[in-house]
This record gives sequence, structure tokens and C-alpha cells, in this order.
Amino acid sequence: MIKIPKRIKTGILIGSLITLLLAAAAFIKLPLFEALEEKLYDYRFKIRGQVKPPDNIVIAAIDEKSIEKLGRWPWSRDKIAKLVKNLSDAGAEIIVFDIIFSEHEKNDAILGKTISRAGNVLLPVVFDFEKKLTAPENKSLINSAYRSVMNPEMFNRYNPITAMRTLTPVYQLSREASGLGHINMFPDNDGTLRWESLVIYYEGYLYPSITLQASAFYLGIPQEKIILKAAEGIQLGKRFIPTDKWGRTLINYYGEERTFKHISISDILDGRAKPELLKGKVVLIGATAVGIYDLRVTPFSPAMPGVEKHANVIAAVLENKFLKAASPVVNIIIIILTGFLFSLAVSRFKALGASAAAGLSLMLIFSAAYYAFAAKGLWINAAYPSINILLIFISITAYNYAREEKYAKKMRAMFSSYVTEKIVDELIRNPDMAKLGGERREITILFSDIRGFTSFSEKHSPEEVVAILNEYLGAMTEIVFFWEGTLDKFVGDAIVAFWGAPMPQENHAELAIKCALGMVKKIEELQQKWKSEGKPVLDAGIGINTGEVIVGNIGAEGKKMDYTVIGDHVNLGSRVESLTRKYNTHILITEFTLNKIKSRVEMDKIYRVSITGLEKVIVKGKEKPVEIFELKSIAEGASCITEVEKQNVVCLKEK
Repeated sequence: MIKIPKRIKTGILIGSLITLLLAAAAFIKLPLFEALEEKLYDYRFKIRGQVKPPDNIVIAAIDEKSIEKLGRWPWSRDKIAKLVKNLSDAGAEIIVFDIIFSEHEKNDAILGKTISRAGNVLLPVVFDFEKKLTAPENKSLINSAYRSVMNPEMFNRYNPITAMRTLTPVYQLSREASGLGHINMFPDNDGTLRWESLVIYYEGYLYPSITLQASAFYLGIPQEKIILKAAEGIQLGKRFIPTDKWGRTLINYYGEERTFKHISISDILDGRAKPELLKGKVVLIGATAVGIYDLRVTPFSPAMPGVEKHANVIAAVLENKFLKAASPVVNIIIIILTGFLFSLAVSRFKALGASAAAGLSLMLIFSAAYYAFAAKGLWINAAYPSINILLIFISITAYNYAREEKYAKKMRAMFSSYVTEKIVDELIRNPDMAKLGGERREITILFSDIRGFTSFSEKHSPEEVVAILNEYLGAMTEIVFFWEGTLDKFVGDAIVAFWGAPMPQENHAELAIKCALGMVKKIEELQQKWKSEGKPVLDAGIGINTGEVIVGNIGAEGKKMDYTVIGDHVNLGSRVESLTRKYNTHILITEFTLNKIKSRVEMDKIYRVSITGLEKVIVKGKEKPVEIFELKSIAEGASCITEVEKQNVVCLKEK
């Protein structure tokens, strides 16, 4: 069974909790996150850029040129009648007004007859949602309502947009029109228009937008065959327009303003507009002149004329290019899936790797969201997954930082009395160098003991003993640290130090012998000092051995733990130190230590040392003999090694 490290388990747990919170936020639709997603959605349009609109949609524009020639708006309806006639004569397939003729005018009859003769004119209505007012019934409006509604019970669950009253064209005009449709627009909270409402409920009937009516008319689909599938979409012949549960569809904008062909109404009235520009086309009549048109904020533009919005909707229907928002279930699955995978990945990395993983994850989320939008027409929510990734990254990074800080304090507390500050810092930066749980490792160990300390302590006061001992131990400790050793412990007057742990040191044997030589030199300096001060003079013996031992934290968990070494080679080092009295020398090393430094000495990489073979000895507790060597520093000449000559083995029973 694979054991998962606690750090990874905790990271996954943190990431999972944050992911569940973000999934809940997506379910309830937090306004702040929703607003961010809407902006990200808009940005996808900008990245995609403008696309070529269909040629069969043009805008007859009430522009500055027309106002200059025809006078200020509104114009008399005889001029509007002439416009309709000219468009009809030019062969326009359908004429769609974005102008409300809600008040009577003396030329209504002329316009009504012209609309009737054209037989292809759609007029707009506007619904009001604020208060109920008595209004005369307009039978023409009812004739334009949906006649085929499937699953109407769904509107009991999801109430469609409901109007309180309506503003319609005068009856004399509306009765002659080929159909009516609403031109209401419902911007999101940030003022941007992203949705087209294809269904509005009023007085017991469901009404379509003028864009849907125009599309159906152009495609030759009669009113009774426009099928409204409640909370799903609109079946328009072979086309299915997806909607949300309130009957809204996303507007697929082709570009910014003037993406569609504009023809000035003054040119149409004067006959300067070429008939081929109008023949067989959907002609939308609306205002584009500054000051008279309704400004609409879109993903592409902060000021698009409303009539151009109609053109975008109709174009998407005719070209079957619809956008659809992914369902809440799909978005929540994406949040959960990306959150879990990212938590699993980032928990395994340190800060740099986690940052790279976060950046890559965000890039993948945004790229996938854009691809789904541009290639598949699918609006996948990118805000929640990306916020989830950022929160997981920040939280797990903060946890790892706190954990590393705690680990650093633990390492500093544990090793600051054993090794130099430099090594402690290195261990904190590279914690894998110190396996605190214990491991086998080759090290070199040094034992140093003051000779005759027992008798010395009996002849002097405790204060004198402690003072001189502290001076000696302090000086020796500085030398151990200078040569990057680990100070294991003080055992009374004895010093135990080792090299090769907690940080690996390839030259651990060389460092140990240099430390021993430095200790002897320092002892000689202290002896001169003590003599000059009239104090008793101390001397010490040093034993060094190299071999594989167990190194790690040893002791009572939660009570007393020491980072130390144990094993046969540790015991051998202690026995060798005790032999310095027998052979009357300061430093003894074993053959195992010599083997580690021999090539360095022979290459004269370790300067001015003399290594002299003494004997093969069997120390107490051992069966195999070991060669021991005296190590000295020489004043001049090259370093040299003398092998053990005696073939006999000395068996030592004492410690």
C-alpha cells in the first residue's frame, strides 16, 4: 500500500474544502464572482475579434446625413411610407422597424396602406414592467403571440419575464403589419447587454421578440410552426435556438458597431441606393445618429445602436450560430475536477513548482473556456475554477510556508547546539539532507578525553574544575564547528563529535583529522596559557574511526531526544581514544579512517602530517583485529604514511 505523506494529505484536504466552498458559491451565484465571469465572457469576444456578418442583413439608418436632408426626427409618416415603398420596390425580403409608432398622426392611413401593399413589414412593441395601467386591447398583438408551447408547466417553476402593460403601434398600422414583436432589452447588472429575451409573458400570452419574428418570416416559417419549448429553447424549422429557463438566449455579437452594412435612408429615399444592396435582404430600420438612438453597451462596444443588436441576433439565427451557457451542473463538475487535480499537483511541489502549476492550470482553464466559446459556442464558467485555483494555491502555499517555518524552528532548535549556523541554514534549505527518523550512514567519529581528569577534579574546588573545563570545552567546540563537525555530546570531560551527518560530507574523514590536529594545537596553546597563569595543565587524547552507523533522533519521544550516532564503529572510536594513554600519543586513528584519507595524503593534499602504523589490536567487545595509527602534525617535510609492521595481534581487555 502506497503511503501518502502528511503534507500531501493536508494539501489535498485544504484544496478539497476550498473547492467545495467554491462549488457552493457557484450554486448560489455570488454576485461578485458572477460579475467577474461576465467580464471574462466579454473578453472572449474581444480575443475572437470581429467575424464576417451575412450579406443578407442591412441597416437602413436614420443617420446624421438623413437628418440633415430630411429635417429633425421624427419625420412625418408620409416620408416613412415612401421609405417602405422604395424598399419594397427594391425587392427587400422583409422590412423590420426599430421605431415605435404609438401615437396617431395625420398620415397614418398612407403609411398603413403602404405597409399592407408591401406585405412584409414587422413593427415593434415595447412592454412595461413597473405598474399595471389600463390599456386598450390590441388584437394585432395577440395574433403575434406564440401559438405552440411545449411543456408549459415548466413556466410554473421558472416564471418567464412578465410585463404589466404594453406600448403598441396605433391599430391602423399594426393591423396591416405582417407581425409584431417586442424590442425590449434587458442589460445585466453591469449595464452590458448579453441576452436576448425571446419570451415575454403578458395578459395570458407569451410573446416573441421582433428578431425572432423577422428570422421566422425570412425563413418562411409561419407563426403556428414557431414552437416554444419552455425553459429549453425555440424550434424554428430545422433550427433550435437554445434558451435559459426564462426564455433568454445569448447574443452572438459579430463585432462592434457598423459591422453590418449601413445604408443612409436619405439615399434610399433619393433613389441613390443600388437595388442589389436591398434585394432579398432583411432591412432593419433604426436610428444611428448621435442623440436619437438608444445606446447599448455590448462586449464589443460601449455605445452600439439598438438596431445593430437586432441585426446580430437575426444573423445568428439565420446562420445557425448560437451561443449556449453550460449548465450549473457542468460548471460545478469543472470546479470540483480542476480543484481536486490542482490540489493533488500543488501539494507535491515547493513554492516555485506550485507557482508554475498554478500558472499552467489557469492557462489551461482560460484556454479551454475560450476554445469552448470560439469553436463550440459554449459559455463555460472560468471565474469560479480560476478563483478556486488561486485560493487553493494561496492556502496550500501558506500552509507549506507555516509548516516549513515550524520545521525550520525545529531544525534550528535541534541542531543549533550541534553544528554551525551555516550548516543549520543549509539543512533548513535542504531538509532532505537530514533524515530525522534515523538511517544508516558512513561517518567519521571523534572521541576526545582529558587525561587524569578524575584525580584533577578531586584535588581542586568545584569552581576551579568547572572554570577550566568550560574554557577547554569551549575552545574545543569552536574547532569542531570550524571544521564543520557535528557536536554530539559532552560526557563529563569527554567530547564526542562526528562528520558526515546530518549533512552529507564526502570528505568527512579528512575534516575529522584536521579537526583533531587543530584540537591538539589549541591544547598546546592552552597549556602555555595555564602555565603562565599558574593553573594546572590539562592534556587530552583523541581517537578517530570511520564506518557505517545509525544516525538520527534517539531518546524518549516528547520527553528527551538527541541527534546522535550508535553502532559498532562508534564503540570502536571510543576504544581507540582510550588507547592514546597506552601508546602515549595525542591522536590515534583506525585503518578505516586511514583508507578514506590515504590517497589524499599520498597526493600531498593533506599537508605535513605523519601517520605511523603502531599495532593490530583487538579491543574489548571485538573479535577482529584493527590496525591503529598515530597521527601527528610535522613542522617540515612532506606528509608520510608508515604501515603497521608487526604481524602479531595485541588483545586488549581493558576499556
